[in-house]
Amino acid sequence: MISSLNTTVTRARQQDFTISDQLAVNALRFMSIDMIEAAKSGHPGSPIGMAPMAYVLWEKFLNFNPQDDKWLNRDRFVLSGGHCSALLYSLLHFNGFEVSLADIKNFRQLGSKTPGHPEYQLTPGVDASTGPLGQGFGMAVGMAMAERHLAVQYNRPGYPLVDHYTYSIVGDGDLMEGVAEEAINLAGKNRLGHLIVLYDSNDVTLDGPLSLSTNESAAARFKAAHWDYQLVEDGTDLNAIAQAIRNAQQTSRPSLIEVKTIIGYNTPDEGTNKVHGCPLGKQNVAITRENYGWPYEPFEYPTAVYQQFAQYIEDKARNYQEWQEMFAEYQKEYPTAAQQLTRQGMDTANLCSHHQVGEEVSTRVANAETMQDLAAANPQLWGGSADLFSSNKTALKDDQIFRPANYGGRNIYFGVREFAMAAAVNGINLHGGSTAYCSTFMVFSDYLKSAIRLAALQHLPSVFIFTHDSLAVGEDGPTHEPVEQLAMLRTIPNVQVFRPADANEVVAAWRVIGQTDDRPSVIVASRQNLPVLAETINAAVQRGAYVAADAAGTPDGILMASGSELSLALAAKKSLAENYQVDVRVVSVPSMELFNEQPAAYREAVLPNAVRTRLAVEMASPQPWGQYVGLDGATIGVDDFGMSGNGAAISAKYGFTVENVVDQFMTILRKG
Repeated sequence: MISSLNTTVTRARQQDFTISDQLAVNALRFMSIDMIEAAKSGHPGSPIGMAPMAYVLWEKFLNFNPQDDKWLNRDRFVLSGGHCSALLYSLLHFNGFEVSLADIKNFRQLGSKTPGHPEYQLTPGVDASTGPLGQGFGMAVGMAMAERHLAVQYNRPGYPLVDHYTYSIVGDGDLMEGVAEEAINLAGKNRLGHLIVLYDSNDVTLDGPLSLSTNESAAARFKAAHWDYQLVEDGTDLNAIAQAIRNAQQTSRPSLIEVKTIIGYNTPDEGTNKVHGCPLGKQNVAITRENYGWPYEPFEYPTAVYQQFAQYIEDKARNYQEWQEMFAEYQKEYPTAAQQLTRQGMDTANLCSHHQVGEEVSTRVANAETMQDLAAANPQLWGGSADLFSSNKTALKDDQIFRPANYGGRNIYFGVREFAMAAAVNGINLHGGSTAYCSTFMVFSDYLKSAIRLAALQHLPSVFIFTHDSLAVGEDGPTHEPVEQLAMLRTIPNVQVFRPADANEVVAAWRVIGQTDDRPSVIVASRQNLPVLAETINAAVQRGAYVAADAAGTPDGILMASGSELSLALAAKKSLAENYQVDVRVVSVPSMELFNEQPAAYREAVLPNAVRTRLAVEMASPQPWGQYVGLDGATIGVDDFGMSGNGAAISAKYGFTVENVVDQFMTILRKG
């Protein structure tokens, strides 16, 4: 095992690289330059400086098959600084992925397979969507966690089915983001020895020298978090970079290799921020061609370069074939494990509520019970909490802790690191082979919103569980009472948000989640107890909204609610009938997103356009309800930050009582 002491890597004794390799490195540089010049936008400086380390990593170490870019045991690569995408597309093109020269020429154009920042599932060979700095680092940590976890679960004697590395290239900006610090500690605590991060240390950011904003020591920072650290002083030294990666592969700790580079190396403005985010320009490109002795026209690359890359691809193909043969034998020897590893979705057939109508139970507790049932039937489910297991109730009770002594454990202690937690969960789900969730208080969803957005962009089945969902948090006061967060979550495209009304709707929500593989899901659960309702038994939660209680004939109006307010709406319906002879329909809306996706005929059947007297009731920002109540209706919601005190008393003060719901509805009815 390599010591975690600072190691300056000297030139390796063996000369592993030739002039043909250097020609290939320069081809990567000039393909990046050419596509950025053609697009008239992009970031040339870092791709030019990073090309040597990326070439060494991809050709000498990275295991992949360009014909099967989702191969389970491939090494993962995350370009955390996604603005350097030109370099990644160049690597993909020369390594035989489905990225043609025409795609390269179409860089950053509308409908292109080579967009400004890498997009997972759009471009073959891209393992993660990156660009928001620091998140790629966090997702790489999650991938490394998944690799260790699956290795323990599925490897058998003689069958090292899951045994690969996760590599990432990060820059100065990545490491300045707070999510990176959270991820560094998460990886160090879990001793993720198959995680190797190369740091493009060029001391320049978009605004100028790195010294304008930071003077920290990366070596001290990473070693303090129990990472292995090495320094490569010359970022053009291919042999030194290779030796550093070899060293990193021998340690049981996560590794940072700081590679000192010059941004825009060998260009007229090398070493400055002038080459960070703008094309070099025609004159500077000409000078750069002279500096490198590169005689080729734009988008012209010698046959020898393609041949050089082809040799490395051929070597990798043998590794792939050997693994496929091993997996075929594994499927015969361990068919159940093989099927579980490759299975899509979760088994939800036996999910049911643990409570009878009339009982009272919080939806966080009902959620916990449902998760235990789900975990028993689905070994691939695992996840954790941001130091809130006891409050979120999301620990899998019959399982162990994920840690170096037992990577097979399914309970992850993320610590108070909400952002890295969510990024890591995305990384786990990007890796494949399992399904991961995370949890925290609803009000702290703000801390990880950007990761939810990336989950949605990448169509990942990540599950985000938020408890303590309303003013009923009570004594903890406004800092902990979510008001605007629910509206925020509902505005993120491609996310399905569930706010279940009781234990029955919790179970129904998980049935939907268990079969969802193309977008993230959010469960919003209550701290306070809620009655289990007869109206929610076998309810159409999968359709997003449904009629929970109907009028005898044409409704005099419609009451809508989600979560804890559904029982309130049902009680108001009863009061309206008894005191005013008004007969209303009550609609439960556990998921606005799913409801909006239903056919127009179904939406009209639930919310008939002719019934204009409508009142929505929800203990959060009223903003999303305008689409349903219209100009003639109203919403009882919350438009400030709440207050500290008894939860029931606060709820009453904000108008969440039967009396106020009835009064507000009658006011609308009379106006109509």
